[in-house]
Amino acid sequence: MKDIAFLFHDPLIEKFREIKVHRKKVKKAVAKKNKDLADRLLNRPPTYKLDRLILERYPSFVDALRDLDDCLTMVHLFAALPAVEGERVQVQRIHNCRRLSHEWQAYISRTHSLRKTFISVKGIYYQAEVQGQKITWLTPHALQQVLTDDVDFNVMLTFLEFYETLLGFMNFKLYHSINVNYPPVLDPRLEALASELYALCRYMSSGIVPGNSESAKLVEDKDESELRLAQLQHQLPSNEPGALMHLVQESTAADVEDDDAKECSSLFKNLKFYLSREVPRESLLFIIPAFGGTVSWEGEGAPFDETDEDITHQIVDRPTQSHVFLSREYVQPQWIYDCVNARIILPAEGYVVGRVPPPHLSPFVDNSAEGYIPEYAETIKKLQAAARNQVLPLPSIGDEDMEKTLVEAIIDRSASNEVAEKKRKLEMLEQQYHDELKMEYEGKTYSHMKSDNQSDVVDNDSEAANNHVDDSYKQAEKDAADISKTVMSRKQRGLLEAIEIHHSRKKDKVNLLKKRKKNAESSASAKGR
Repeated sequence: MKDIAFLFHDPLIEKFREIKVHRKKVKKAVAKKNKDLADRLLNRPPTYKLDRLILERYPSFVDALRDLDDCLTMVHLFAALPAVEGERVQVQRIHNCRRLSHEWQAYISRTHSLRKTFISVKGIYYQAEVQGQKITWLTPHALQQVLTDDVDFNVMLTFLEFYETLLGFMNFKLYHSINVNYPPVLDPRLEALASELYALCRYMSSGIVPGNSESAKLVEDKDESELRLAQLQHQLPSNEPGALMHLVQESTAADVEDDDAKECSSLFKNLKFYLSREVPRESLLFIIPAFGGTVSWEGEGAPFDETDEDITHQIVDRPTQSHVFLSREYVQPQWIYDCVNARIILPAEGYVVGRVPPPHLSPFVDNSAEGYIPEYAETIKKLQAAARNQVLPLPSIGDEDMEKTLVEAIIDRSASNEVAEKKRKLEMLEQQYHDELKMEYEGKTYSHMKSDNQSDVVDNDSEAANNHVDDSYKQAEKDAADISKTVMSRKQRGLLEAIEIHHSRKKDKVNLLKKRKKNAESSASAKGR
């Protein structure tokens, strides 16, 4: 009741009532055929803002960062919808979502905050780290989207309205944190070529910084009319198309980069990429600069063309390549994503054009916790160790203590081996004593037993002793578990059974993965024959 009473006095309720009254007035004017009154009412509808609601829900900036996953996923989803008049989603909303998503990606790329990425059937997953908070979102594939009738877009548009305001606040705060004015100014030519991510002009040279009165006037003019964008181009260099990446790279903020950011910013350093027309251009334009690379694409507005001799890698996703430059490597798009997740430059031989690439492993899965480590994951681990000049395993051991630790390990291992050997000999003598008693009971002589069973005893003593020890340990563990269950409460027993079921399912899953791997290898060998 208190919550309802609180919402009853919310200022938005009054705005909603004003909107309802306004619609009735418009309907009444149209019914009376008073066209002038109807036009005046339609041109002056009541409006409302969600700024106060954002501030109430998120008292601090970190709180908003923690709740940004669903916001980014929703905005990127609507940004991929077709901007067609007459559909259930307004064209202006779709354009606004595209603008917000590209501004967010530009900030992540500039600050080298991207950490993981994974291509799935649903879309492309990204994970970034902003001010210590891990933010994960999903973007759809660059395919033609169709608006179905079984989705209630009214509910989704209500959430989208809130998320648009939230992401606008976040972009404003993040851009000002690196001394870049917000909102940025777009180049109409690149915007018309559908290159929004690479289309914000480098206006830092014109003195547009946060707090400048002239920049505030430009922001207000942009809000009034989109035509003002073209009028602002006299402030920008005429010989350079400009880009969002160039815009944020010119920021004067002294970035405090952690080790991850430094590692990510130098992954593709001194590498130059060229994207063919069939690859996911927007995703790669976001990822490659985020890890220090230079990128261009096939089409108008590109920074450099395909004939550039400095290109080191060309991303191709077709069976064959007609013309080949010997000075560069031709790889599939998966190579970029796998290098990002491994944080090293992987060998390009497995990703060449026309070859089936290695399995695309998810960086969001802990293989050790799952109980199954894929073969390619082991290969990547070895490559990572070789790239860092490390020796596997022996973690957290310094060079000065390495020799001492190895000596201690050898001594401990030799001592444990001596104890195990003594125990095995005692068990063999005990087993021999029982066999002699059995032969004496059956009336056989010791010499007869020795001649008949000497070879069997020699061959099987060790195995029988080991099996006997293993069975004893298993039986002891089972007895201890049964005793523990008897003293447990019903709730504890249920929890224990749930844990056992979980482990059983995990084991079955691992066995299924191993079976699939075996079947895949057998089918591949059959095809090779």
